[in-house]
Amino acid sequence: MEAVAFSFASCPIPLVFSSTKINNSQTNRRFFPTRRPIHNPHFTWKFQVSNIIQGYSVSPLWCAMFNISGRTKCLKAVKGAEGTCACCGINIHKIISWQEKFKHNISVIFVRLVTGMMLVISVSLIVCKTPSGALTEENRLFLEAWRTVDRAYYDKTFNGQSWFRYRENALRNEPMNTREETYMAIRKMLSTLDDPFTRFLEPEKFKSLRSGTQGALTGVGLSIGYPTMLNESATGLVVISSSPGGPANKAGVVPGDVILAIDDTSTEDMDIYDAADRLQGAEGSSVKLAIRSGSEIRNLVLKREKVTLNPVKSRLCEITSSGMDGFRIGYIKLTSFNQNASGAVKDAIEMLRNNNVKAFVLDLRDNSGGLFPEGIEIAKIWLEKGVIVYICDSRGVRDIYEADGSNTVAASEPLVVLVNRGTASASEILAGALKDNKRALLYGEPTFGKGKIQSVFELSDGSGLAVTVARYETPAHTDINKVGIIPDHALPTSFPVDEDGFCACFKDPASLCNLNGAELFAR
Repeated sequence: MEAVAFSFASCPIPLVFSSTKINNSQTNRRFFPTRRPIHNPHFTWKFQVSNIIQGYSVSPLWCAMFNISGRTKCLKAVKGAEGTCACCGINIHKIISWQEKFKHNISVIFVRLVTGMMLVISVSLIVCKTPSGALTEENRLFLEAWRTVDRAYYDKTFNGQSWFRYRENALRNEPMNTREETYMAIRKMLSTLDDPFTRFLEPEKFKSLRSGTQGALTGVGLSIGYPTMLNESATGLVVISSSPGGPANKAGVVPGDVILAIDDTSTEDMDIYDAADRLQGAEGSSVKLAIRSGSEIRNLVLKREKVTLNPVKSRLCEITSSGMDGFRIGYIKLTSFNQNASGAVKDAIEMLRNNNVKAFVLDLRDNSGGLFPEGIEIAKIWLEKGVIVYICDSRGVRDIYEADGSNTVAASEPLVVLVNRGTASASEILAGALKDNKRALLYGEPTFGKGKIQSVFELSDGSGLAVTVARYETPAHTDINKVGIIPDHALPTSFPVDEDGFCACFKDPASLCNLNGAELFAR
């Protein structure tokens, strides 16, 4: 049915003209009979109108254009006539009868329209409620994961896809009859984001991750990551750090080594979290690793141990070089950012101050990160004021973390920060804040380059999601992702890696440490 609405100046109500033929015998009798043509020198219209034509609403009106003087004469004639208007040939009684029928038809049409609208609304509500009522427990778990990513993920383009359309397609097409099928559907959904750090955690993995941030883990003591621009030719997974005293560390595994296989399974296409799960296990059990160190490939069998993650080690060191005899340095080794880290750093500073240290060394080498809030709190310990980090999403800066002096503990003593390629994530936030605010000098090599922040969310069945919630920029608006933080000065390759070697180095007048001691700590 084709319909066009017209509006004339003398008849402001739209008219709907239809090409559909009306069969009066098939319609109810509340239609207006065919009107005789109205003879006008300019217009000849014939209207046949019904209140409803094949589901379309049609105005039960007709009108014609008259010249103003003609209409005036006609109206005057109507006033004094009993039946017919002479100027336009219209029977007055028929007009009155038509008006009564018109009022009746309008009432009927209005009632039908309102009833129809109520029916449509009722049907719509039923249609909307039906899918929700039909959702299974597995569907609801999938939707819980979908909503978590929808609310928290930093890239609101979701890697250039319609996130809502993906949800509808997944509910329609992905099998979710068992819990494992639902987990597979969630993993498939996350894979479309092309973000290796946004991943699904089964209940056991989620529990293990949470225990790791609380200070203890059973494994071989390795932090691993993907190859970066510094080692982009590497295939497999790169060792970021090796926990001092852990099984891997005692076997000689160092940052920069590449894990080629775990228990004879190649790591070339292995997810780092799958690899971490394979490295962990029951205390006393064994795991076989194929490790490439430079050009050498070694096969190691390591026994898993409970690795206690004491985040801080400290030591009082004295420089014995000429002109700096008795100069005391407080050395603090920060190995991870678990929930005890900031408190442990404060305790170490107070202890060293009680021994009259004149400067501090904060060693972040091989610290692969941890809890973001702990990184912020430790930055506040060293900064009196200034921006710590800018939190950004796909649209730009969305939040700023700053130091206001309320948590400052050590803002005046000279500070040197040691970094290497194993310095990652929260460690890089801390190092970048201290460098850009000119609070510390950085020595070492470029850091790992993990410029994204993840939050962990627990789902209703005990599983969880690690979701990239932001990227960050240093106070100088440097995006360090896959690039790292560039230190102010390099360190010699023979520079000590732990607190014992560090202090011993400064006690030897001929050592490399003492040759550079004055440069390192002069302000």
